[in-house]
Amino acid sequence: MKPIINLKSCLASFFILGLVFSCKNEGKTATTDTSNSTETGINANQGQAFIEDDGSTPNVLNIAIGSPDHTTLVAAVQAASLENVLVNAGPLMVFAPTNEAFDALPEGTVEDLLKPENKEALANILKFHVTPGNYSKDFIKKFKKLGQANNQSVPVEVKGEDVYVGGAKIIASIPGGNGIVHVVDKVMLPPTE
Repeated sequence: MKPIINLKSCLASFFILGLVFSCKNEGKTATTDTSNSTETGINANQGQAFIEDDGSTPNVLNIAIGSPDHTTLVAAVQAASLENVLVNAGPLMVFAPTNEAFDALPEGTVEDLLKPENKEALANILKFHVTPGNYSKDFIKKFKKLGQANNQSVPVEVKGEDVYVGGAKIIASIPGGNGIVHVVDKVMLPPTE
């Protein structure tokens, strides 16, 4: 009989603790900010990407947001709703095309991709610029191809000291808290199947 009494005592203790903790929060009122609500009533700016943190090493998304040369890339990431993907623990390698690289696309391409009806195609292109891992430019030279986040692969080519991924030349590399950003001079377009 004692084990049953002890079990009942334990359960009663947990119940009482639960009541105490719930009463502590009773006097507090919740406020809701609906300024960023979508038509469905869900806050669009939710998730880890929207937490402000000035103390830690910038993640790959913070690096892109802080770069004046990547405003088009950031607009594309936001249009495709991929902010939270780029702040995951990773490690992630992001091949980040510059604004100039986006400008080199045929006229109207970027504007067309940023339309809501093209969100899926835009997300596919952006995921083609992300690889799991955290490899330096020199380490990437050891690969013939890389597997991208959109489940396709991209060829790696070395020409002297230059490294090209999907035909885009790595022109700079910036380490981040959850990976590395390799700045590239071209937008990589996934092969059509």
